[in-house]
Amino acid sequence: MTTATLPTRRDEAWRYSDIDGVTAAWPLPAPESIIVPAGGDFRRAIVQDEGGIRQIDLVLGKGALASLHVLNIGGAYGRIELAVTLHEDADFTLGAAQIGGGDQNLEIITTVTHAEPGATSRQVVRSVLGGTAIGTYLGKVAVARDAQQTDSAQDVKAMLLNRSATANTKPELEIYADDVKCAHGCAIGELDAMALYYLQSRGIPPGEAKKLMLQAFVASVFDGAEDEARLQELALAKLGELV
Repeated sequence: MTTATLPTRRDEAWRYSDIDGVTAAWPLPAPESIIVPAGGDFRRAIVQDEGGIRQIDLVLGKGALASLHVLNIGGAYGRIELAVTLHEDADFTLGAAQIGGGDQNLEIITTVTHAEPGATSRQVVRSVLGGTAIGTYLGKVAVARDAQQTDSAQDVKAMLLNRSATANTKPELEIYADDVKCAHGCAIGELDAMALYYLQSRGIPPGEAKKLMLQAFVASVFDGAEDEARLQELALAKLGELV
């Protein structure tokens, strides 16, 4: 996932990036490499709260399970890249949230490769953006020619708290097998005005009402996480800064 030379916005994977932030982090160290052996079970929670670029290569052996839960909230520029390779009957789950305000630029980039038959992948990504923040999710699912009976889904949603905020999403499928079940969905919107009014009519202050709705919006991505309570706490604190 690294490149030999400094990328520019002409590179698809970096087209929405903060190039000054990328330059400051360059050259990047080698990606973290994680191999889950056949039948193994790997779980990790990742919190990006200081900015910078983090890259992870994850390989799942036959029948292995892996779940990653990601919270991307910190620094002027924060980017998390995941490259996941699934072998036969492996199962991968990603639950990710990025929450940004001010002039933050936050990115989650995933490439999930189904290399062999029978593997399953699920990605759920939520973004909440205020101020002039930019949140980007670029997610590619690649299914190899022999990876029959692949089952893959991407569920991507972003919430804009201000019209000046920007959400970029690009779920992508590259399929060479013919017996697969692959789907992706993407939606970008604002808080439901009627639901917000309902909460306020029950005596909940506007800021607290917004916070409750946003908490519900991102909460499900951390279900079953290794450190679920801490992820929820950090996400709620960051949401509080935005409202």
